[in-house]
Amino acid sequence: MSKELTKLKKSKLSTKFKNPKFYNLIILNDDFTSMEFVVKILIMFFNLSLQKATEIMLSIHNHGSAIVGTYPKDIAETLSSKVNNYSLQNNYPLKSIIKPN
Repeated sequence: MSKELTKLKKSKLSTKFKNPKFYNLIILNDDFTSMEFVVKILIMFFNLSLQKATEIMLSIHNHGSAIVGTYPKDIAETLSSKVNNYSLQNNYPLKSIIKPN
């Protein structure tokens, strides 16, 4: 076997997988979005129960923001975009952001 072929086989066998970086998806409080709409968003996009969605909504309301979930970057970006677009379509200024975990 040639040295090049041996090198190629070794490099394929030693391939390592990296765990994805995770990001916190955070919903920010504002003075105009109704509490009911925030609960609706949490149920629709994050599959939360009514009780859990209400708890998170109250946390957003009382503390100014809350972490809704922790996801790989592409999923966090997609969910944040969906929340922001849905809010705009319904004439609410609700915003969500992502930050590295």
